[in-house]
Amino acid sequence: MILVIDDDIAVRTSLQLLLKSEGYAVTGAETPGEALRIIKEDGPELIILDLNFSISTTGEEGMTLLGDIKKLNAALPVILITGWGSIALAVQGMKMGANDFINKPWDNGHLLQSVKTLLDLREDAAVNRTRKQLDKEYNFKHIIGEDPQMLQILETIGRVAGTDASILIMGESGTGKELIAEAVHHNSLRRNRPFIKVNLGGISTSLFESEMFGHIRGAFTDARFDRAGRFEMANKGTIFLDEIGDLDAGSQVKLLRVLQDRTYEVLGSSRTKTVDVRVVCATNKNLTAMAGTGTFREDLLYRINLITVTLPALRERPKDIPLLVEFFINNLKQIYNRPGLTVSKSAMKWLQQLPLPGNIRQLKNLVERSILVSKKNVLEIDDFKSQLELSPQKNGNTKWPGVGTVTLEEMEIEMIKRAMAFHKNRVSKAATALGLTRSALYRRLDKFEIPYDEAED
Repeated sequence: MILVIDDDIAVRTSLQLLLKSEGYAVTGAETPGEALRIIKEDGPELIILDLNFSISTTGEEGMTLLGDIKKLNAALPVILITGWGSIALAVQGMKMGANDFINKPWDNGHLLQSVKTLLDLREDAAVNRTRKQLDKEYNFKHIIGEDPQMLQILETIGRVAGTDASILIMGESGTGKELIAEAVHHNSLRRNRPFIKVNLGGISTSLFESEMFGHIRGAFTDARFDRAGRFEMANKGTIFLDEIGDLDAGSQVKLLRVLQDRTYEVLGSSRTKTVDVRVVCATNKNLTAMAGTGTFREDLLYRINLITVTLPALRERPKDIPLLVEFFINNLKQIYNRPGLTVSKSAMKWLQQLPLPGNIRQLKNLVERSILVSKKNVLEIDDFKSQLELSPQKNGNTKWPGVGTVTLEEMEIEMIKRAMAFHKNRVSKAATALGLTRSALYRRLDKFEIPYDEAED
């Protein structure tokens, strides 16, 4: 049963009719006292809670009631209903344990998707399935792993893929966030529609609106033709916003609007367009900590993380390393026409003990480099060790030039040149190695007039 708590009879009736039309059992409550009585006696599975009662618009009554609900049952899913003026309260409510917030006037499809997602997660929370069972039900063929943490993640994304719930994928660089985003899309009802990937770290502030929302001819100096933005390209499909933690404050506001209202304006045009899109975001940064320091908007954070998936580092699931190595080897056998390729048992155990700060991406590169250099069919520890030593390492033995022998700017220029050369002009990889965003590296390349011919990332 779903409980709708709102003092406005028109709102209660509208929500109850909508939910009943979808086959849900639903009841309503007008006051906090009535709501608490129903919760104690009937034990609803989900609550839709308005923040304001009676004449007051402060939201204090709704927040107090949310606290009382969580004391009775901390696991009970709660969706807050709020107006734009109460967004700050909605964010506070999310901190107190609410699961989602919906703006008035609400979109019926969005609300129903949120309800379905939260109920599905509640019903299946205790279900644990094997990899074989998951593969029978879902398409996870590009994701390698049998670690319990990964199986739990696959189970979660499998359940929510069929909804339009926003998903935030967190984890270190190289853990496979893009593969998880693709799995969400391929297992959704939008699988035959576009899947548009956007690296937000590679879009400068000045080009954000043009890239995301498009522009019309003449919108700015170099706008010679109309251009469709990423959201328009992703319409009816899924948009994957990678490196969302790198987005500047101004762009965060613009992104929040389209995620909130599903509307945007093409640069140079005053006509409002509507978009129907599933949003999946990813980051290797701690957005909660960033929200605490004011560098990431709290309301944007809670808009994108109805479901949060945190991918474990490869060192946290060492038993999956042999599976990944075998997967890479099987692909490389065909690419390099070396059908006899294999890895010795001792080498495989050695690989499992590596810290691999670059995670799956580093492991794949290590395996491929070792195959290219070694002429043997059976790869041993020494084959991998020699290539690992050639990788960039973080250690405390770096030899620095003497003070006064080189300026800070000269050192910066030299490190940028080395990173670009090492990564063969792949800007995203060079930026990661330098601890920069792509846009920050582009600015330095232009500032120092460092020539480059960017390779495909």
